[in-house]
Amino acid sequence: MAVKAKKAPVPVDKLNETQAKVELVRLALEIERHNERYYQNDAPTISDAAYDELRKRSDAIEARFPGLVTRDSPSQKVGAAPSGRFAKVPHSVPMLSLGNAFSDEDVTDFVERVRRFLKLGEDEIPAIVAEPKIDGLSLSLRYEDGELVRGATRGDGFTGEDVTANVRTMSDIPHRLKGHNIPAICEIRGEVYILGRDFIGFNKRAEKEGIQLAANPRNFAAGSLRQKDPSITASRPLKFYAYAWGEMSAMPAKTQHEMIEWIHKAGFVTNPLTTLCKDVEGLLKFYRRIEQKRATLGYDIDGVVYKVDRLDWQERLGFVSRNPRWAIAHKFAAEQATTVLNDIEIQVGRTGALTPVAKLAPVTVGGVVVQNATLHNEDYIKGIGNDGQPIREGVDIRIGDTVVIQRAGDVIPQIVSVVLDKRPKTAKPYQFPTVCPACGSHAVREGDPKTGRPDSVRRCTNSLACPAQAKERLKHFVARNAFDIDGLGDKQIEEFFNDGLVMSPADIFTLQKRDARAQKKLADREGYGATSVRNLFAAIDARRTIALHRFIFALGIRHVGEGNAKLLARHYGTVEAFRAAMIAAGEGPESEAYQDLNGIEGIGTVVANAIVEFFAEPHSVKAVDDLLSEITVQPAEKAKTDSPIAGKIVVFTGSLEKFTRDEAKATAERLGAKASGSVSKKTDYVVAGPGAGSKLAEANKLGVKVLTEDEWLALVSGR
Repeated sequence: MAVKAKKAPVPVDKLNETQAKVELVRLALEIERHNERYYQNDAPTISDAAYDELRKRSDAIEARFPGLVTRDSPSQKVGAAPSGRFAKVPHSVPMLSLGNAFSDEDVTDFVERVRRFLKLGEDEIPAIVAEPKIDGLSLSLRYEDGELVRGATRGDGFTGEDVTANVRTMSDIPHRLKGHNIPAICEIRGEVYILGRDFIGFNKRAEKEGIQLAANPRNFAAGSLRQKDPSITASRPLKFYAYAWGEMSAMPAKTQHEMIEWIHKAGFVTNPLTTLCKDVEGLLKFYRRIEQKRATLGYDIDGVVYKVDRLDWQERLGFVSRNPRWAIAHKFAAEQATTVLNDIEIQVGRTGALTPVAKLAPVTVGGVVVQNATLHNEDYIKGIGNDGQPIREGVDIRIGDTVVIQRAGDVIPQIVSVVLDKRPKTAKPYQFPTVCPACGSHAVREGDPKTGRPDSVRRCTNSLACPAQAKERLKHFVARNAFDIDGLGDKQIEEFFNDGLVMSPADIFTLQKRDARAQKKLADREGYGATSVRNLFAAIDARRTIALHRFIFALGIRHVGEGNAKLLARHYGTVEAFRAAMIAAGEGPESEAYQDLNGIEGIGTVVANAIVEFFAEPHSVKAVDDLLSEITVQPAEKAKTDSPIAGKIVVFTGSLEKFTRDEAKATAERLGAKASGSVSKKTDYVVAGPGAGSKLAEANKLGVKVLTEDEWLALVSGR
């Protein structure tokens, strides 16, 4: 198959002035979009390395065509304008950005530029302070007569956001400076960040409580600081490293490293890894050492910063464009690691999907030991994307390959590329199984009606007796948005299923009766006791009454997610009506019941057929009836038709502060609206909280009305 190569950009040295002008405009627009996503929305959509490449190309073009530089050029800007959610604060001394170094040669050039500018001798190398570059949110703290009076974010470098109330809740930030001879005006600057363990802990709690998970530590730290409610900020374990200053009515020291020592004595946490280096070799040695320690630091960094030590030399060096001549950031490459693919394991899901998982030789990437990575489907292994086009230059993945791993968005491990020159001669193209590894039944790729091509997923055809599907359906049944039975999670389902205790949903609700008759009691099992078993039975009993939409979702019917389950529940009203209609719909596409099902707004033929196929199986109907003999399903609440949002389509995005995402959706649906997960021309409202990113941008692009949380509450309450 011929590989369609992506058109490479014209090298900078080959551009003519007209091409350069067009390219600079394109780059400026793209960089501005990414600045807004990063600085305003705390929701970047590309990696730091990819962003740096955009800036690097723009700077190179400007260097070759200086006459094309304008006030709107990326090199003339820092960050993005304040979001408008907080009062604006002008910085008395601008908070500007640093130039970047990406190689050892760039660092050598930086030191040489400094030496030449200061007219130092060839053997006279300026002392330079090196420190880790924290990946967080820049913050400026203003003290007057030793008292904290204001905290402000960087914003666009000249104007930031007033976050004083939130700053006062942070334990790393003193309300009053320590020591004597404190300058009357003293601005301390640094970075707000969060430890990796605290980030992971928050996401674990968030998952358990059903609230939105944070994307990565930097976004979480930035979003936590920029909360309207300071009590939310106070509840977040934010940290602060001080490393710089702004306006100072008097300077307590004459060098960079002495100023850091003074800042520490004044009551701030400073980075103990900060080091004074005497030459280029010392800088590069520091960089290598920090790069090696990166995974063990406990917080995210994306490089190392070098600053000329003498402050009088810093003043002489001054600035070029918006970057200081006396400092530079030596950036790390994207967090990647090389390892070996030992095996490909096939996992079978509740709908019979066969999903390949890469089993890797353990490797640390971004502070996390990675042993598994998703391989999506058999086409992905072959090097083919969902659109049928080649990916990874069409290179397939084979067992035994040496592969490059990257954590996408610092979260999901993915295979970026294959190191072909290390491929074993014995490695053969992977043969995806055509039978289910769990039950031995045929596994097929159905036709995709939308594309006309075979579906990307291969599925086991034995939906009734496949043990892997049955087990995964039970895990789905007890999941958070289904029956949500406390103390009965994936681990317990796995154990109970393997031991034959719970083979169907109804078995969960008869477990206590059967346990009473059993010779070996649950309480006698390893890891259990009388109290834990009593609590489990109480949790099961607490779920004997359930809402209709949760019941439908819990059945695990293919294509029936939470949204479709709510549509079905509202349409049919009761579980009896739903069951009867689904069985009647099985009489054929011409039947009145099928036409009614297929006619529900938002359902469609694919979903309708999946539901009909489920209820056409006597085994499925028996499982439903057995379950209904043990539980009570509440009728669906009638949606209001006279509310201000009845019939409207609403999208919620960002980190909602006044209600959870589930609460917001429930309110919208109760009032007759449809809560959607994506923005389109049909969307009526987008409710945007802090950190709203691509959905907010799409709403603005399409002209969809955007509401704040307060405006949404006012709308639904009729105010």
